[in-house]
Amino acid sequence: MHDLFRGDPGELLRLDDYWADFDDRFWRTSAPGFWKLERAQTFKEPGDEGWQAFADGRWEDSLRILDARRPEFQSYYRRIAENGFTTRRVRVIEEPLVPYLQWELHVLRLRHEHGGLTRAVRAEAVAAAESSGQLPEIYTLGAEVMYEAVYDADGVLAAARRWRDPELVASCQSFIESLYHRGEPLDEYFARVVAPMGPPRAG
Repeated sequence: MHDLFRGDPGELLRLDDYWADFDDRFWRTSAPGFWKLERAQTFKEPGDEGWQAFADGRWEDSLRILDARRPEFQSYYRRIAENGFTTRRVRVIEEPLVPYLQWELHVLRLRHEHGGLTRAVRAEAVAAAESSGQLPEIYTLGAEVMYEAVYDADGVLAAARRWRDPELVASCQSFIESLYHRGEPLDEYFARVVAPMGPPRAG
């Protein structure tokens, strides 16, 4: 357990229970909004058509599928704005980029363009916070609840943990926000590092 949690193991939720709980709470998010920390460098997203094209080695198809989602992202972030909150994400990055992260940064760039603001943080910048292990995949909704995404050995989302201690939620949200303010805006990082890259090598 990472010491961000102060020894509190949280509540383990089955995947269906987690999605129901998250969906019920998300659109009622209040200040300070939604804050997410992404640390692992690779995941598997078998339910995502674009990820499946990427995983199959169909790089150009994966980008076309992603580009076709622009109206979906526009509508999603417009609804978030209409509900009076914002979303902010910190993406920890190790270089050279692994293929999954190269693909995911295309997704995050599209989210960033439509209001899901993201900042890139180099892994070296979080080294001091990882003395007790790699940072967890956590996200806070307002000041009331936090989740940790729990993945199986293949990197597929398998469950989640939930915390409802306002003091702990606030502490972790402040930690994510501090990283965010130290990071590089995703569009700038993408233009500098990702845009010049060719398709990733298979495997």
